[in-house]
Amino acid sequence: MDEHEVAARGAAAMWAGDRASQTLGITVSDVSPGRATARMTVAPTMVNGHAIAHGGYVFLLADTAFAFACNTYGMVTVARSADVTFLAPAAQGDELVAEAVERHRAGRNGLYDVTVRRADGTVVAEFRGHSRELSTPLGS
Repeated sequence: MDEHEVAARGAAAMWAGDRASQTLGITVSDVSPGRATARMTVAPTMVNGHAIAHGGYVFLLADTAFAFACNTYGMVTVARSADVTFLAPAAQGDELVAEAVERHRAGRNGLYDVTVRRADGTVVAEFRGHSRELSTPLGS
């Protein structure tokens, strides 16, 4: 099995149990080794008291892209830590796209950057996640 097949199987295994992303209407695409893209439309239930997307939902979208990107090598991989910087607001109805890219991977540790953009290209947030690979094959 080549690396792209391993990544696709990892994404399928992740998606099968990802009730949070499914419930929120998040879709995941463009999964390849160390990379993934996630999309979500800001629903009326996702805005805060300032009528902008609640930061927790923006973080969740970025975290989803991160999770799918770091689980492309066939082993269960989890977040060790993550942080986000919010750069621009998103509004109800905006489609947000989160693109995760692996920056470094050594042993069981990984470093991933995720950029969240509105459809007009405006960067909404930058997310950095540190991953830790467990000793469990995906899908076990």
